[in-house]
Amino acid sequence: FNVDGGRCENCKGEGEVTIEMQFMADVHLECEVCKGKRFKKEVLEVTFENKNIDDILNMTIDDAIAFFKENKQDKITRKLKPLQDVGLGYVTLGQSSSTLSGGEAQRIKLASFLVKGTSKEKNLFIFDEPTTGLHFHDIQKLLTSFQALIKKGHSILVVEHNLDLIKCADHVIDLGLEGGENGGYLIASGTPEEVAKNKKSYTAPYLKDKL
Repeated sequence: FNVDGGRCENCKGEGEVTIEMQFMADVHLECEVCKGKRFKKEVLEVTFENKNIDDILNMTIDDAIAFFKENKQDKITRKLKPLQDVGLGYVTLGQSSSTLSGGEAQRIKLASFLVKGTSKEKNLFIFDEPTTGLHFHDIQKLLTSFQALIKKGHSILVVEHNLDLIKCADHVIDLGLEGGENGGYLIASGTPEEVAKNKKSYTAPYLKDKL
């Protein structure tokens, strides 16, 4: 839907048309030609197991994996599995990248590295609050993905406030004491167990409860 040919030319594959308002926010209306489906009629007539491309793009990652697994499309399933592994099973296949949060975008990038397999080049991955919006169960999936990268020889640096992730780190750097202009000072550094014993750290008592 993002190239000429099969996409709806009225909305350019967006599924909606944008009306620019000079002094107000733009108005987005469903495309009258494709009815939000983004493709030409002849493209939508092609089906796989009674599902056309619009039906498939509206599936969540979890639903798509189940659908393609049931229909023995193992190659597609393998490509989608890393997205599920980083806690993005609720995202739809056709979801616009502009609607993703920062944490979701980071996890998609993480999934792209997981699907590549082994590589001689080792990288340092830097994540900023990757657990934002994640359920506890999905945080465990994210941690599993982090461990998979580490086993491949990569290193991971995470800026994070979630204690369920912090307690699993090999090394913790606690900055403070306050935020903004009154913060940024090194308060504690070491393993989660060592930081939890630091009497100056605001993080320590909460981290101690998690260990």
